[in-house]
Amino acid sequence: MARVLRALPVFPALGRTMFSLFAALALMFGIVGGAVAQDDMPTVAVGSKQFTEQLILGELLAILLEDAGYTVERQIGLAGTDVVHQALISGEVDTYVEYTGTGLLAILGMDLPAAATPVAGGDATPVADAGAGAGVDAVYDIVKNEYAAQFNLVWLDPLGFNNTYTLALTEERAAELGVETISDLIAISGDLTIGATQEFLTRPDGLPGLMEMYPGLEFADAQGFDPGLVYQAVDSGDVDVISAFATDGRIPALGLVTLEDDMGFFPPYFAAPVVRQELLDEDAAVGDVLNSLAGLLDDETMAALNAQVDVDGEEPEDVARAFLEEQGLITAG
Repeated sequence: MARVLRALPVFPALGRTMFSLFAALALMFGIVGGAVAQDDMPTVAVGSKQFTEQLILGELLAILLEDAGYTVERQIGLAGTDVVHQALISGEVDTYVEYTGTGLLAILGMDLPAAATPVAGGDATPVADAGAGAGVDAVYDIVKNEYAAQFNLVWLDPLGFNNTYTLALTEERAAELGVETISDLIAISGDLTIGATQEFLTRPDGLPGLMEMYPGLEFADAQGFDPGLVYQAVDSGDVDVISAFATDGRIPALGLVTLEDDMGFFPPYFAAPVVRQELLDEDAAVGDVLNSLAGLLDDETMAALNAQVDVDGEEPEDVARAFLEEQGLITAG
């Protein structure tokens, strides 16, 4: 009996040893399993167009995905709309932020629906819930459905701001010409020069369509510029009026005024990430990560972020990271 009593303490010790061994093995396999899972996460190619707002938006998507554990390939500042859209279709890019009006008119070649209400400026009500049905912007509904049917692409939830086109000029020139609306330009446009991006000069939702909507609006000259130089051209007096983006921080910084689109030509340009369906089929969580931005950027907020780059000289990546940290979407690092 004594021998048995002496042997009993051995079993608990052995049990503890075996437990520690199993725990160590479980931890090891858990780490390996986690590494495998990490390796299984797809690499996501994030693209953007080549103007300031798009650079910031591209970085917002890229940083969010990186923080969630994805490897990101940056194609930020790739080119204009047509090139980036084709890159998305071909799979060179997996996601980028597009605008509803651009998708409708420039990509799909469709007309503005009667149900849509064009807004010339920052008073649009952003779409908060892409799947809500009632109250969802009509243009968003169309591009969401048509992109899925034609391109197998998914429009995610809108970010919250409406970056519509507008025409802008200096306060002094506007006062001198006595113009407040686009219609006011018609009688004097033959003596004026317009400066614009190359896209605006050729797109149906740009100058060609604008001239059709406003008969008699024919400028003496139309000059094309890189997006970053358009504002410099009007500020220096090289051109009289420019195409501008409603959320561009250089409009208030340079003391520019925007003309009312009194004929309601420009459609809504709500911004939202567009993603390849194949990527979401592979990893649906990508959509959840990007949708964490939904509704967080109103017109004023986006304009302020743009101004940090164009006026204050900050880098788009730094501006994007600071915003995400401020919103609590990523931790400060």
